[in-house]
Amino acid sequence: MTKKTTLAAALAALVFAGAAHADVKIGFSGVLSGPMAALGQDQYDGFMLAVEQLGGKFGGQPVTVLREDDQLKPDVGAQIVQKFIERDKVDAIVGLGFSNVLMAETRRIKDSGVVALSTNAGPAPIAGKSCLANLFVMGWQNDGMSEAMGKYVKDQGYKNVYLMTSNYQAGKDKLAGFKRFYGGKIANEVYTPLGQLDYAAEISAVQNAQPDALFVFYTGGIGVNFARQLHQAGLMGKLPFFSESLIDANSLAALKEQAVGAIYGTPWAPVLDNAQNKKFVQGFEAKYKRTPTEYAANAYDAAYLLDAAVRKLGGKVSDNKAFAAAVKEVGSQFPTVRGKFAFNRNNMPIQNYYAFQVVQQADGVGYKQLAQVLTDHQDAYVGECKLK
Repeated sequence: MTKKTTLAAALAALVFAGAAHADVKIGFSGVLSGPMAALGQDQYDGFMLAVEQLGGKFGGQPVTVLREDDQLKPDVGAQIVQKFIERDKVDAIVGLGFSNVLMAETRRIKDSGVVALSTNAGPAPIAGKSCLANLFVMGWQNDGMSEAMGKYVKDQGYKNVYLMTSNYQAGKDKLAGFKRFYGGKIANEVYTPLGQLDYAAEISAVQNAQPDALFVFYTGGIGVNFARQLHQAGLMGKLPFFSESLIDANSLAALKEQAVGAIYGTPWAPVLDNAQNKKFVQGFEAKYKRTPTEYAANAYDAAYLLDAAVRKLGGKVSDNKAFAAAVKEVGSQFPTVRGKFAFNRNNMPIQNYYAFQVVQQADGVGYKQLAQVLTDHQDAYVGECKLK
């Protein structure tokens, strides 16, 4: 009996040791096909660059990353999250797609308790009454960049602004955020089908309305098409043009001089002056031969945040509640490309927002910082969240 007991104890110790040093398993889900694929690929590449820089480990534990394409379809995203949780037994989920996809995934995320980090979407419902203790937004609450642009446009004295966006949750959030901080006259508020590529009729309507300025929210290939068509109509550089999420390294590489004059709001840009951002931008450009976007920056930050949280727990991430609590606590302590970052009570970012302009430079086009528009900005919905 003594020998059997000793053997059983030894086996149990081996099993426990193996579990303690098991890989930290991460599920990455994002749009990796279609006209928006660049956004998902940037997030994946930013995350994997950080994993590489961290030696393939979070908190000293080996990392395994599983990758899936949500195809920008809510039902597919929900199925992927279910697979990650039930079959793959992941410790955390990263990415989570566009707002319409994320909203379809929240029930499974809530029920599972698994730590989830959104590296793109921050829809209003999960910032307010539907906030979750285990869901963290690494990028921005959807309204944030638009709020910065609303304030900036107001500060510049524009009295009559024309608004346009795609017709889905994020688009509605963006225009709501702009109006919240602008407060002036709205010439028109136009919602176009998600995925629309031809804007000739809408741009003609803008010309006929003769507003003081135009603010839009269009991303990826959609944003590139819109900006090109605005340029072809002779309005870029003539009609003051403001946006958010339209101008990034990918769209600028496609638009080049066609984007000169465009002003946009963001919490991050490649030229932000801090050590972690320089490490990120240099590493990304060396590895992928292109300039990173906000989406890549969000995911890069997510990896360093997870590294800090896993280290805080000594590598023991099997307790979902403890893991989520560690993520929340280290949110203001990990090295971030933004220089400063923290989670609010609703797990949305508290961060600065800037206005940048696309300018002509000797070697092409680049970014010029115009203003730090919002400092330590909190979203408008945190008061509705019941988390402590």
